[in-house]
Amino acid sequence: MSEAVSAVADDDGAQAGTHLGQRLRAAREAANMSLREMARRVHLSPSFISQVELGRATPSVGTLYAIVTELGLSLDTLMAEHAGPTDLEAGEINAVLGAGENTAGLAPVRASAESAPSALPEVGSLPGLQRHCDRPELFLGGVRWERLTPADDPDVEFLRVTYPPGTESCPVDNLMVHGGKEYCHILSGSLEVQVAFARQVLGPGDSVNFDSSTPHRLSNPFEETCVAIWFVVGRNH
Repeated sequence: MSEAVSAVADDDGAQAGTHLGQRLRAAREAANMSLREMARRVHLSPSFISQVELGRATPSVGTLYAIVTELGLSLDTLMAEHAGPTDLEAGEINAVLGAGENTAGLAPVRASAESAPSALPEVGSLPGLQRHCDRPELFLGGVRWERLTPADDPDVEFLRVTYPPGTESCPVDNLMVHGGKEYCHILSGSLEVQVAFARQVLGPGDSVNFDSSTPHRLSNPFEETCVAIWFVVGRNH
């Protein structure tokens, strides 16, 4: 795998990288695995693994998948404990529902006072509820992963993934391979998806699913941010 290092650009990025590295190191040590053994298993140098654990280098999505697979983890377990909505998220909402735009064929629905049903009082707690302001998140090479479940689910990774312009899951010459099956639905923007030798651009409303053991790559070479809903099922099986 490529050892391309992403420099941490700001304090928030540095803090996120440090937390990610700390979680990876703790998991490796809990598994009684040496740094050299981890490096050998994922075909990277010990120095690069050390830089990742110290928060001084950011692994690609493909590299992180390889590391967590060796540790028997999911991306869910690496998510930050708390995250609030960002300006980017507000911008995405405005782009989809804003006046004069119809990015995804959607428009805001405004019910009149006469037709709107009255809201019933909220009662109890819904199982599996994840409020948008509390979504755990993870940043990898500029890609934002947000967990849509309140806790780690060992059977499925249910994610909201944001690919800003110029981001990718892995280098073009080093496609990702891991266990499980992936399901993706594009909410806004465009995403270039390559699976084996096939490559297509997906836009709002498009969906795709494929076996994750087939070499694949995701990238956004376009000018607009892409937001998608993602399921990865059975990655550790």
